[in-house]
Amino acid sequence: MRPLYEDIVKFAQSLGSDVEIAPKKTSVSLRRKKQFALITPAIKTRIDLGVALKGEEPTARLETYNAMCSHRIRLEAVSDFDDDAKGWVKDAYSRSG
Repeated sequence: MRPLYEDIVKFAQSLGSDVEIAPKKTSVSLRRKKQFALITPAIKTRIDLGVALKGEEPTARLETYNAMCSHRIRLEAVSDFDDDAKGWVKDAYSRSG
């Protein structure tokens, strides 16, 4: 899961110089002025990537999540962090400024 985590962080940092990587006990928060994404190891073979996209309709891949992050994307391989997933992270980043 480490390569997948590193891809997510690298992509988030490419969005702007104001991205803060904030490790917590069980997750890593991606913040700008406020949190826009949350990387959580769900099980040994999956990362749950929470994104703050309040108001977006859930889809098969963009699931309803919790109060901190309105939606979740389940990622099991580096290939799962595709253009759709990156687009959702970018959208959440742009809303957090």
